[in-house]
Formats: sequence, C-alpha cells, structure tokens
Amino acid sequence: MSDLISIFLPEWPMLAAFGVAAIVLAITPGPDMALFLSRAINFGRIHGVVSLLGAMTGILIHTAFVVFGVSVLITTAPIAFLVLKVVGALYLLWLAFSAIRAGHNFSLSDSKNAVPPKLIKSYWTGLGINLLNPKVVLFFITFLPQFVSSADPNAAYKLFSLGILFNLISLPMLIAMIYSADRLAVALTKSKWIGRAMNYGFAAVFASFAAIILTAQARH
Repeated sequence: MSDLISIFLPEWPMLAAFGVAAIVLAITPGPDMALFLSRAINFGRIHGVVSLLGAMTGILIHTAFVVFGVSVLITTAPIAFLVLKVVGALYLLWLAFSAIRAGHNFSLSDSKNAVPPKLIKSYWTGLGINLLNPKVVLFFITFLPQFVSSADPNAAYKLFSLGILFNLISLPMLIAMIYSADRLAVALTKSKWIGRAMNYGFAAVFASFAAIILTAQARH
C-alpha cells in the first residue's frame, strides 16, 4: 500500500505544503469565486454549485496539459524543467506581491432581474472562466511542477494526482461558501479588512513557498 501511495503522491512534507497552498488559493477572492457567489445569489445555489463543477473540470483539463508538457520536459530537457521550476517560484512571488497591492478588490455582478439560465450554461460559464483565464493557465503550468522532481519516474502520476487532490480540497470549502453566499458576499464586498486579510494570507503563504523553492534550487 505504501508503495502505491509513493507512486501517486509526493512525500508528506511536500504534500502538506501543497494542501496549505490549495486551501489558501481556494478561499482567496477572485473571478471564479465571484462567479460562484453571483450565480448562487442571482439564480439559486444549484447554479453556484454547477458553475463550480465547471471550473473543477477546467482544473482537471489544465492538469492534463501540465502532466503531458512536464513529462516531455523531464524526459527531453531536464534543464528546461529546472528553469520552469525557478520561473514558477518567481511567479508565485509576483502573485504574492500582486495580492498585497490589490488589498481589497472584490465585486459581484447583479443579475437578480435576469431570466435564470439553464444549468448547462452555468456549467459552461464555470468551465470557460477557468479555461480561458490566462492567469489560471500560467498558475497551473508553474505551480504543479514545484511538487515533483525531474528524477522521479512517477512524476506524471503525481502531477495528475495533485490536480485531483486540488479539486478534492477546494470542493467542500467552496460549496460551503456557495451555501452561505448571501452573508459571504456582504462580508467580502462591504468589509474591506476581510478581503485584505485573505489576500495578505495568500501573499504570505505563496511568498514563503516560493522562497523555500528558490533556496532549495540554489542548494542544488
């Protein structure tokens, strides 16, 4: 059993770091959260959940592309893979800086008087906001490879497992947010310190994580 786990998951310290990063990313306000809450408030919670499932599908698609691309780099260009990891760490630092600079910046679209769309449209909207967001694309390309080594023959399995794990960690928290959408939306839009605290927490976690990655690469 332990051998099977080692094939699909990284070591426990790295897995714990990934879990913390996933939690912080899931609860940090952004376009995807604004979509889920807007759909829940304007058209009902089921629309919020369905749009969330669309976004989760997008994450799995991003993960599949990352698995394919990183696997090619590991086997054909290990130096390029190392560069990708360093660039990824620097990108995490940039995200941390951007979160601090943004402070409080969260708004919801108001469509309460609009005709509720079909559920499938909410799903496609969630998928689209995830797949077509260049920040999400860049994030997954640079984020997931931080948790594998070029010397690991099971890197592809681990990458895809982490993408699934990201969804499993995010899903219950985001569903809870959707079911408390009215109160959460008021808190995020009216109380600046809540949004600021979330962004600062995001910045602290990712800056620390990027620093650890960069120092580890320097030692190599």
